[in-house]
Amino acid sequence: MKTKILNYFKSEYKKIVYYFSDPRVNMRRNRKLQAFAMASMRTILLVGLCFVILFPTIQQVLQALRAPQDVNNPAVIWIPETWSLMNIKIAAMVLDYKNALFNTMKLSFISMFLQIVSTALAGYAFSRLKFKGSNILFVMVVLTIIVPPQALSLAQYFYFRDLGLLNKEGSIYLMSGLGMGIRSGIFIYIFRSFFRGLPKELEESAIVDGASVFRTFWSIMLPNARGAIVTVGLFAFVWQWNDAYYVKIFEVSTAEFPLLTMRLLNAAEGMYASLFYTGALNLIGQDVWANPVFLALISNVSALLMMLPLLIMYLFVQKSFVESIERTGIVG
Repeated sequence: MKTKILNYFKSEYKKIVYYFSDPRVNMRRNRKLQAFAMASMRTILLVGLCFVILFPTIQQVLQALRAPQDVNNPAVIWIPETWSLMNIKIAAMVLDYKNALFNTMKLSFISMFLQIVSTALAGYAFSRLKFKGSNILFVMVVLTIIVPPQALSLAQYFYFRDLGLLNKEGSIYLMSGLGMGIRSGIFIYIFRSFFRGLPKELEESAIVDGASVFRTFWSIMLPNARGAIVTVGLFAFVWQWNDAYYVKIFEVSTAEFPLLTMRLLNAAEGMYASLFYTGALNLIGQDVWANPVFLALISNVSALLMMLPLLIMYLFVQKSFVESIERTGIVG
């Protein structure tokens, strides 16, 4: 009996020694350990990045849902002690959210459409319609990317003032339709690069069939530029949505045509007057009203309400946006 037990342990010992001494087994084990280590590092890195990126948003949401009287409560750090929508109601009043949201959506959508049309035409012309000096003109277009808008703001202001387009949304539409909208130089470059990557046989076959240049662009080239259109459209919409420089210069935002960006700036700079005229002062007590922390909280909630439609929109177009970025080759 003792001999059988000893033989059993000897055989198991030999198996263990063989397992740890066999180079093929060691190689497989090392590969598994390396794969596990790399997976663990990637997981830790992604979790850390997600936390850093999402932390401000999560904090804003939790602050927006706390009651105004909990602003100075030291016991409330993350989870509100009293859940309330009062801060959101006050921020919506300050922003004139319903009207400002509709006007901002309208301005951004029309501007996006005009930007796509104008920059797509310019990009197609620079990629296919070669003429003397076209490269020089394209270099000048690219230079508009690095020219700060402040360098042209005074001349643009006088120009639109003489046209009588101040205090009107038409000034933004005119700039977008003529290829001078926000970051139009980047959009022209994107379309030019995309159209140059398409095979010339598509155009040649259309020309043989008797199609004109515009017909070729509209029926052949533009339908194949879906990736570039999605990319340019999303960037144009978001940049116009967040624009406060041009709408302030051209005085587009008025009492009859409020915009989210300008209402947010006014709320941050003159919160007292905004709350008073919107009637939000009656919703809270004077002790909270005199608290500067609460005023900063309302500014943060207003910013959250402003970017909320963009977050919702991105959830629906995320797949198309990623695919379009890959097709156009944009990095960074």
